[in-house]
Amino acid sequence: MKEAQQPGSIKRYMKFVRPYRWQIVGTLLIGIVKFAIPLLIPLLMKYVVDDIVNNDLLQSDEKVNNLVWVMGGTAILFLVIRPPIEYYRQYFAQWTGNKILFDIRDQLFDHIQRLSLKYYSNTKAGEVISRVVHDVEQTKNFVMIGLMNLWLDIATIIIAVAIMLTMDVPLTLVSLLLFPFYAFSVKYFFGRLRSLTRFRSQALAEVQGFLHERVQGIPVIKSFAVEPIEQKNFGKYNANFLERALDHTRWNAKAFAVVNTITDIAPLIVIGYSGYQVIQENLTLGTMVAFIAYIDRLYNPLRRLVNQSTTLTQSIASMDRVFEFIDEPYDITDAPDAKPVRQVRGDVQFDHVSFRYNDEDLDVLQDIHLHIQSGETVALVGMSGGGKSSLISLLPRFYDVTSGRILLDGEDVRTLQVRSLRDQIGIVLQDNILFSESVKENIRLGKPDATDEEIFAAAKAANAHDFIQELPQGYDTAVGERGVKLSGGQKQRVAIARVFLKNPPILVLDEATSALDLESEHMIQEALELLAKDRTTFIVAHRLSTITHADRIVVITGGRIIEDGSHQELMSQKGAYYDLFNVQQLEG
Repeated sequence: MKEAQQPGSIKRYMKFVRPYRWQIVGTLLIGIVKFAIPLLIPLLMKYVVDDIVNNDLLQSDEKVNNLVWVMGGTAILFLVIRPPIEYYRQYFAQWTGNKILFDIRDQLFDHIQRLSLKYYSNTKAGEVISRVVHDVEQTKNFVMIGLMNLWLDIATIIIAVAIMLTMDVPLTLVSLLLFPFYAFSVKYFFGRLRSLTRFRSQALAEVQGFLHERVQGIPVIKSFAVEPIEQKNFGKYNANFLERALDHTRWNAKAFAVVNTITDIAPLIVIGYSGYQVIQENLTLGTMVAFIAYIDRLYNPLRRLVNQSTTLTQSIASMDRVFEFIDEPYDITDAPDAKPVRQVRGDVQFDHVSFRYNDEDLDVLQDIHLHIQSGETVALVGMSGGGKSSLISLLPRFYDVTSGRILLDGEDVRTLQVRSLRDQIGIVLQDNILFSESVKENIRLGKPDATDEEIFAAAKAANAHDFIQELPQGYDTAVGERGVKLSGGQKQRVAIARVFLKNPPILVLDEATSALDLESEHMIQEALELLAKDRTTFIVAHRLSTITHADRIVVITGGRIIEDGSHQELMSQKGAYYDLFNVQQLEG
């Protein structure tokens, strides 16, 4: 992937910010009032010192009376007026930031669903999750700091400098003496910090990707007793993240040491110069006290900017990673003139199809030519790795052919709208994934607007209704992640039920019964035969005894079709199918 450039990332991020620009402007105006109110305190200190405490024209009682009035007014300002301002500033700032993140994640999830299986076969799920959750959350700091706090701090500095200029111009210039050194040091140190932050984020994403994969594979780790090996593997990722984090920390520490030294020296210069001016009677004591207080108000925003610069740098680096992910191209897209699929007869032709997963790989399918009539049941058999599953994955365009074409009712599938094409195909896999919601919601995936009655009918057709009713909450029982609370046979019947509900004209069964016990296999085989009736059906099977009823059996070896015919025809030829069938019968 190409490294994203900062201006481009910020410019693109601003497209998400733009719909909320008036909320941000309103928040800034409220924030300026919030930050301006404390700037009155140094003026208050000057007034109390020069006009009350050191005023020889006032009696003691008058001084106390004036002090009470001033402090009473100040108390009203800070106890009555400022709290609501603080509340609404915080509320609108967080509201705006969270709405922007909502919009970004919404677009990212749409992007996730559009990416092809090829992308996911080369990318860890944990890294994708890291970008959508962790990196997007980090970009919120750009809104809070870069678009709000930064401008509020700048506004605070401008207001403070303006007030200081009205009191004493030379002393104000002395107060600003170290500003150029501050600006240079920030630019020097925090320029490189961004790239270090990106390296750290990538290392963290790799840790998360490893963890996500291993957490899912805990049963495998325990069954093979490889905990020490996996601990060592995790240590490599963890050590890499530690190294990147320490690189980041070292540079960050240097930046803080230099910049904070500058901001610490500035008040000392002001104290020394203003003290000398007071001794020379060129400055009042109240003005000196006010200036020292304003130096704190002046350099506190600068310290805050330094402290927040790491967070802001992390935010921009995360922004780069988010847009780097968004820029992942789609392998499977609709052609500009793609047509929707409407009435499907189910006539499918693989016209001299070849296919490889990656450009540098060898072909897994070579010159496949196969014509399946509407309503025909075709079984694809052969040794593992022969290309059977690869072939059927081309029909719904999970991948596109490398050469040749696939025709559906005479139309090249690449000229059809992908979503409407997949609406016409129902797929039952060996390991069907169920989501952690209820049984009912998992079946409803087949037809999102289905009624409960339609769901029940589909479950009955799939021989699933009886066992579902016996679950603790029936159809409302949550099945757990990937359907962990159900047996293999139960999961398979739920998956078949949602295909019944979808009612597609084309059916694909990929090793749908190979991992089941005999009782489950019998019930599922019965449901599948009912499901396949009057549909064009593709069956990928390992156990040949389950596909003898197919209209045609196609034997694929090494990515090529070597035999094609009915069970009786292929048995009479005494070729590859005959040998496979007899071996399995002997094993049985």
